[in-house]
Amino acid sequence: MFTFLHAADLHLDSPLTGLSKHEDAPVEAIKQATREALSRLVDLAIDKEVALVIIAGDLYDGSWKDFSTGLFFVKEMRRLRDAGILVYLISGNHDAESQLTKSLTLPENVHHFSSRKASSISHPTLPVTLHGQSFATPSVTDNLAAGYPAPAKERFNIGLLHTNLGDAEGHGNYAPSTVPQLVAHGYQYWALGHIHQRQVHHEHPHIIYPGNTQGRHVKETGAKGCYLVTVDEQLEVSHCQFHALDCVRWEQLQIECSSLTDEAGLTLAIRQALEQAIASSEGRLLCTRLILTGHTSLHEILHADHARWQAECQSLALDLGPDLVWLEQVKVKTSTRIDPTQLAQQDELTALVLDSLTHFNPGELPTAVSDLQGKIPVPARNELAPQFEPDENTAQDLRDDIAAIVLHAIATAE
Repeated sequence: MFTFLHAADLHLDSPLTGLSKHEDAPVEAIKQATREALSRLVDLAIDKEVALVIIAGDLYDGSWKDFSTGLFFVKEMRRLRDAGILVYLISGNHDAESQLTKSLTLPENVHHFSSRKASSISHPTLPVTLHGQSFATPSVTDNLAAGYPAPAKERFNIGLLHTNLGDAEGHGNYAPSTVPQLVAHGYQYWALGHIHQRQVHHEHPHIIYPGNTQGRHVKETGAKGCYLVTVDEQLEVSHCQFHALDCVRWEQLQIECSSLTDEAGLTLAIRQALEQAIASSEGRLLCTRLILTGHTSLHEILHADHARWQAECQSLALDLGPDLVWLEQVKVKTSTRIDPTQLAQQDELTALVLDSLTHFNPGELPTAVSDLQGKIPVPARNELAPQFEPDENTAQDLRDDIAAIVLHAIATAE
């Protein structure tokens, strides 16, 4: 009968973080990626001749740096207007009413739900009623869904909701709701936003997170996009299909090193993993982190000469094509085949060193570094390299590197 697109968490012009330390980072491609994903969303809507497009919050990533962000969105919405496609959207925690200091008048085909209370609007030509409420502030802790209107009779009801469904870990608990609550409400489709990993929580009624339209860093991996939803004559969802919209694909590639015995074998394994990932990214720029794992005799070499291996892997990526793949980082998470217990039996000093490594607490390093820096006179401190402020994860990585170097030195000492 009709189709619609469900997207969320566009985070237009989201600021780049952590890329300044990478001289070879494809900054411009990543910077433009959220805009390109929106353009691809509009292209898909026009190509599939959908009746409406839904954006379930976090269209923006806080207040605009300038008006170019808003102008770009308006331009894309006008493309949908010219194609006769209506747009319905809500604001989430990142683009809440109180967050945006700038605004532009939206084209007449766009309906932006109010933050004052939940409201409903019916499609002018189709038996569809949409319900939604925007965030007024970034930290909405009320159960907004509880205040959504009852479903309209003999119509396909869609609820737009920016929510932490089921108190998902690792996410701000904004506008919390539960699957049983949403099922009981009586809508045929819940268009959710907030969680950046796509998830289908329920079918008939459908309760779906489409994820964000473009991954922004290495923790947002895999294909990103939207759902194309088909509704039949009985006003039931007959088909839901995910469509990728991202132009930059983030991945974390894990390489098992247990069976590898030499550097040539490791180099080949890394190259093959990168080639396979490039093929899977379907022409998109692949931004990847390599994670080397396994119980391997290469453990000490990898830790002791980490900078060289980082450079070797970057060289491999460049050889495969800088327009195809960019290597963000190489993390060594291997384990040693050297038995520290046997080494500790050599002499008392060796036992003492190994014991101190075993009982090292990464959580203590930030405080120790801060105390040490505080003892350096200010003039001298200003002449040093940028201040080192390790978090617990960095401290653990340092501990692993130091342990590998020490174990290798003891094991190979004459």
